[in-house]
Amino acid sequence: MEVFNFAEQNSIINQYMSELRDKSYQKNRLTFRHNVERIGELMAYEVSKKLEYKPKTVTTPLGSLEIPLPKDDIVLGTVLRAGLPFHQGFLNIFDRADNAYVSAFRMYINREHTEVGIHADYIAAPSVKGKTLIIADPMLATGGSMAAAIEALLMSGKPKKIHVCCIIAAPEGIEVVKEALPDNSTIWCASIDQGMNEHKYIVPGFGDCGDLCFGEKLQSFRSITDKR
Repeated sequence: MEVFNFAEQNSIINQYMSELRDKSYQKNRLTFRHNVERIGELMAYEVSKKLEYKPKTVTTPLGSLEIPLPKDDIVLGTVLRAGLPFHQGFLNIFDRADNAYVSAFRMYINREHTEVGIHADYIAAPSVKGKTLIIADPMLATGGSMAAAIEALLMSGKPKKIHVCCIIAAPEGIEVVKEALPDNSTIWCASIDQGMNEHKYIVPGFGDCGDLCFGEKLQSFRSITDKR
């Protein structure tokens, strides 16, 4: 299984990552979402190099030539809600792909907010059987949400290849996701950070991606009702 960490090389992704992490930039949701989307576009380009291609003859006004084009049938999956701008970046590149959406979110299961459970209650997806499945979710912390999304999407069949794409990952989350993936899968990260704090947030990370993109949520309401 291949794991790519773009933080180990120099690219324009580093600029967008620095702005995502910067507390002053985070005050502007539009800028934050835009950088998430741009990283999605750049990562999609890198993923495109791993697809299978076949030549197609294209006729121009002055002649014709063969151009290698992707032959993979692609399904783009994401985890609501934080994954939406990241997913859009991929969709800007893979604009002919089918799309899948999974509602899988984490919730604290103790009052100290140190233990996390995963709740999944919605999926809208085509069959992934024989297709290339790309799952784009910006944060890979505990790995629970991503593992739940993988399990949900694979209920419709076995894909030819799976690419898991995230912006920031914790080493612990990567190990959890590896257990949920076939051996020929690939994990793509803009950065693999040092780990998680006691509240299961990635450190240094940049905070809660969903909140920074769309505003705070009443997360505690679901946590309280689910414990009863």
